Amino acid sequence: MHELAITQNILDIVLNEAKAAQANRVTRISLVIGELSGIVSDCVLFYFDFLKKGNAAEEATIDFSLVPAELRCRDCLTNFNPKDSAWICPNCQNTSLEVISGRECYVESIEVEQ
Repeated sequence: MHELAITQNILDIVLNEAKAAQANRVTRISLVIGELSGIVSDCVLFYFDFLKKGNAAEEATIDFSLVPAELRCRDCLTNFNPKDSAWICPNCQNTSLEVISGRECYVESIEVEQ
């Protein structure tokens, strides 16, 4: 259900930027979503189709760039992409890890028409 609030925030950002650019229509929105963000792209699309009605983004489409999870071992400094829920360093088998990427959620670009 948190996708509704996130989608509303995305739409607010997009409409504010379109207004600042004095654009009449938003045609495409590019989003970056991390694997660990907990955001389900299908849910964002569902809510976006509902929320965009009657505003400058009514005809807009959304493209998603998905960022895989990347972790770093705090002991041996090995970077790796975890497999499933096995968050164990493949080099030293340690579980003291930090997230390098995969939590992203942001508007990368907006295409508009004047």
